[in-house]
Amino acid sequence: MSLSIRSPFFEIGVKNYLYGKDILRLAQAADQAAIENDVDVLFITPYTEIRSVAENTKRLVVVAPYMDLLYPGRGLADVLPEALKDAGAKGVVVNHCEKPMSLPQIKATLKRARELDMFVFACADSLEEARAIACLGPEIINPEPTELIGSGNICSEDYIRQSTQQIHQINPHILVEQAAGITTEEQVFQMIQTGAQGVGVASGIAAAADPCAIAKKMIRAVRLAQEAEGGTKYENLSRNHPASIYRDAPILSSHH
Repeated sequence: MSLSIRSPFFEIGVKNYLYGKDILRLAQAADQAAIENDVDVLFITPYTEIRSVAENTKRLVVVAPYMDLLYPGRGLADVLPEALKDAGAKGVVVNHCEKPMSLPQIKATLKRARELDMFVFACADSLEEARAIACLGPEIINPEPTELIGSGNICSEDYIRQSTQQIHQINPHILVEQAAGITTEEQVFQMIQTGAQGVGVASGIAAAADPCAIAKKMIRAVRLAQEAEGGTKYENLSRNHPASIYRDAPILSSHH
C-alpha cells in the first residue's frame, strides 16, 4: 500500500447521522484541524459523499464504509471497488457490527483492496475475532466491543493494552485503533496516553450539538497526547495548549 498512516491517528465515522452539506462542513473542519495539528485523520463517509469530501479537503484520508467484490460490468446496486477508488476513497471498512462479514468475505475484500492499492480498516467485536482477523493482515484493526458502541462507556486501560498486545503478537505492523463510547477530548487524550495507536469516534462527534467544534477538540487532543509522550514528530509545535490541561481527566471506565 502506497499510503502511509502515522500513529497516533484519529478517525471520524459519520455513519448516517449526517448527510449532504453537513458532512462536507464537518470534513472541512476536521481537515483544518488535521493540518493545524499535523495529525492523520481518517474520515469514513457514506458513498454519496466520498467524492465531495475527497475533492474539497487536503489532509483527510477518505474511507468507504464497505464495498462488494464485483468487477466492472453487470451488478446493479452493488458497490464497485473501482468506483470507490475513482471517487477518492483510500481505504475501506470491513466487518463493522452494523455490516458484519465472515472471515472468507473479509479475506476476499482484502484481496480486492490490494488490487486497487486501498487499505483495509477491520472491525472486531471480541479479542478472539480480532486475533483471527489479524492473521489476514489488514492495515488497521478496531477491536471495539459491540455493547459499548454509542453507549457512552469506553474501554478500560487493561482492554486497550491487552487488545493491542494480542494483535501485535500476530502482526506487529497492524495499527490498533480504540473506539466505542467516546464523547470527550479528555477520553481521546487518555486513550493515546494508554497506548492506543489511533482513536475513533462516530456518534460522539456526528450526533453532537456542534460536530465541527468537538472534532477539532478531539484532533487537538491527539496532538497533545503525542506531545506529552515526548514524540519528536511534534516537539517543535506551539505550546499554547499545554498537555497538562488533561492531566486531571477522569480515569477510563472499567467497562470492556
